[in-house]
Amino acid sequence: MRSEPAIGIIGGTGLYELPGFESAQWVTVSSAFGTPSDQLLIGELAGHRLVFLPRHGRGHRIPPTEINYRANIEAMKRAGVTRIVSFSAVGSLKEELEPGTFVLVDQYIDRTFAREKSFFGTGFVAHVSMADPTCATTSNTIAGAAVNAGVRAVKGGTYVVMEGPQFSSRAESELHRSWGADLIGMTNMPEAKLAREAELCYSTVAMVTDYDCWHDEHDAVSTASVLDVLRDNSEHARNLIVEAIPSIADLTDPCESGCHRSLEHAIATAPDHRDPEMAKRLSVIAGRVEGRSGW
Repeated sequence: MRSEPAIGIIGGTGLYELPGFESAQWVTVSSAFGTPSDQLLIGELAGHRLVFLPRHGRGHRIPPTEINYRANIEAMKRAGVTRIVSFSAVGSLKEELEPGTFVLVDQYIDRTFAREKSFFGTGFVAHVSMADPTCATTSNTIAGAAVNAGVRAVKGGTYVVMEGPQFSSRAESELHRSWGADLIGMTNMPEAKLAREAELCYSTVAMVTDYDCWHDEHDAVSTASVLDVLRDNSEHARNLIVEAIPSIADLTDPCESGCHRSLEHAIATAPDHRDPEMAKRLSVIAGRVEGRSGW
């Protein structure tokens, strides 16, 4: 792997079909946490190194619950990625967030329950802050790029992450609306939590495809309806990527939002009590702080 910093994009199949994306090659990147969703597509856009990962694998083979999020995030870090932009299809819980709208998410409500949510565990414990779960520096940069790209992007929004793969019941949809949430989807948790543990900047561009099933004047969400809107959204997403990459590449590391230092005071297990095998497995994720004392 080349060592210079790269920008990572996690999203759907075809999002990487960009004008000007040069020398792109599918590369197999191993992970200490199993097999990623797919190979990584690594190339250059406007002179900047770009790494794509199809979250569900090419052809959308893997359902949300079965995605190996840990392997995906660790593979991105192994490839030199320091900032991740996640593109995700979501349902809207607000009238004003109509299909076709992009939302730069700044909060999540995690309702998933069947996924591995941490790189750490017994033998090596860490607790990172998720108070501000996305990188404000990266998101603000994307917001500026969206204006230039002619893409309607709303800054800020709360994304409820459900387990899936089924869509919501009407009662669930109304419950999520009563919480004041803006969006509903299935993929950004534990992805955002793992990116924080890996000390990577993480920003979500949530692409609204439907009104879930709460809206009386719209049909309940279906796979067919989602795919129809997603095709249009993908074109806007590609335009946004082309516009945003140079500005994101100009951001300096370490991130002024603190993402690249998220493990600084997070390690709880004292060095002499850490499991050596687990420490070895965590070398890519926590190598920067591995030798520091716990609480």
